[in-house]
Amino acid sequence: MTKYPMTVQGARALEEELKILKAERPKISQAIAEARELGDLKENAEYHAAREQQGLAEARIRDIEGRLQNAQIIDVSTLPHTGKVIFGTTVDIVNVETDEEVTYQIVGDDEADIKSGKLSVSSPIARALVGKSEGDVVTVRTPSGVVEYEIVEVRHV
Repeated sequence: MTKYPMTVQGARALEEELKILKAERPKISQAIAEARELGDLKENAEYHAAREQQGLAEARIRDIEGRLQNAQIIDVSTLPHTGKVIFGTTVDIVNVETDEEVTYQIVGDDEADIKSGKLSVSSPIARALVGKSEGDVVTVRTPSGVVEYEIVEVRHV
C-alpha cells in the first residue's frame, strides 16, 4: 500500500481531531436515544439529524484512521541539514522579478494551508523546489505565466 508523507505536526493534528471525534461518540448516541423517545421515527427531524451527525463523525474517524495508518511520518528536524529542499523543510524564496519574499513549509497534501505558509508537496511550486539547494533559481509554471524564484534559505524546523 502507498505511504503518504506527513510531518510530525500534521500527524499530531490528525490524532487530536481523532481523539475529539471519538469523545463525541457518546454524546451523539445520547442524542439519538433522546430523539428516539420522541416517537415516530419517520417524521422525527431530531432523530434524522442525530443519525446524520453520527454518520459524518464515523466517516471522518475512518478517514483519519486510514490516513494515519498509511502515513509516513517524517521529522525533518532529525535529518542532516544539507541546504537542499526536502519534504518538511521550511524554505525562504524570493521572486526574482519583484523581490517579494515568501516562506513556505513543504508538507503533505492533507496538511496544506497556503494562508499559513504550508505548501503541498504535490503543488507546482513545491515540485520545482524539492531537490534544489540554497542559492538556486527555480522556474515555476503558474496559471499566470512563468515565475522564477531564488532559494534564499532552507531550514529544518
